Amino acid sequence: MEESAAHVLELGVILVLATGAGWVARRAGLPAVVGYLCVGLVVSPFTPGYTANREQLQTLANIGVVLLLFEVGIEIDPWRLRREQGALFWAVPVQTIAGAALGTGVGMLLGLGVRGALLLGLAASLSSSVVVVNITRSRRRTTNGATDRTLLSWSVMQDIAGVAIAMALLASLDTGRPLPLTAAGIAAFGGIATAAALLLPRVLRRLRGEHDLFLMLSISSGLVLAGLGAVVFGVPLALAAFVSGLAIAEGPDAAEARRRLLPFRDLFAVMFFVAIGTLIDPAAVPHALGWLAAVLGLVVVAKVTVVYGLARVLRLPGVRPWQLAVGLGQVGEFSFVLGSVGVARGVIPPELYTALLAAVVLTIALSTVVVRLRLYRGEADASPRPARMAET
Repeated sequence: MEESAAHVLELGVILVLATGAGWVARRAGLPAVVGYLCVGLVVSPFTPGYTANREQLQTLANIGVVLLLFEVGIEIDPWRLRREQGALFWAVPVQTIAGAALGTGVGMLLGLGVRGALLLGLAASLSSSVVVVNITRSRRRTTNGATDRTLLSWSVMQDIAGVAIAMALLASLDTGRPLPLTAAGIAAFGGIATAAALLLPRVLRRLRGEHDLFLMLSISSGLVLAGLGAVVFGVPLALAAFVSGLAIAEGPDAAEARRRLLPFRDLFAVMFFVAIGTLIDPAAVPHALGWLAAVLGLVVVAKVTVVYGLARVLRLPGVRPWQLAVGLGQVGEFSFVLGSVGVARGVIPPELYTALLAAVVLTIALSTVVVRLRLYRGEADASPRPARMAET
């Protein structure tokens, strides 16, 4: 009991600190996630003073990333996207594949193997769904309605394309299993997720009037499916969570489950970003400056520039190409997950992993500030504002 009380106290203090740091970050014009990352840095073993229990933080962070990506998967309706913004169905995969290919070439020139170089390229070509939502829901937003909708849709399509490439990449890594067995595990998990897509909405429909049971099943289904994919079939936890959410993303019951997940997602997502902050070793950053420059260069060239060019070619009605490109110009949570898997499997060096962590902080801060700059003329911001959501 005494040990548990200490853990409860620590968790409460960290959440209080994160609340204060998030408030300060927003008053400074930055997203709250920057404050959460700073709290993680303060309580990490790499800085003087108090060191938090990293095992406890990691467990809560894992729950956070599962709920985060499970909810993102539920939010995606590919058929609706196809109807409303069909051009993105080819443009976003082109951007993701082009960015991954360019990053792979740069990585190989810098001495990485093919798999490590592909991981670098893919990490640099993906954006943060959490940050994109923050940009479109922020009180300080200067984007118009068309740009907001395209930012969200582009981010969603990036996740779909990124998962497809990442699944193939991770299946080829040294997992301790034969490659055919790994591929069979991924296919089997896809079958289970599809079965859940058929069964879960029907069960949720029966529980709509029982709010506590509906909520428990909504959360537990995401955790069980993600954990099953990771433990039994060897699919990385975050990818399993995203695929699980994507599989059941249809119908009003799934939408209601997503709505009720949001408060829990926001709470545990805070712990996810705090946990990322605890991994940043300031003393290691100087040794990773070369890799950091490479990652930042790839974000600008392989993502921001490519997105801007595609937006100009597509001539999307009402969309401001530069705001779309800058709004997507960050390294996010999915890229961090890929980096974690890569360093654990030995396909990228620790210095590159440190550079990815530092790039998360820098690019999130820069993209959310620069995207608000008014570099356009003759356009009003009178477009309908999206429904208010919790800003992470």
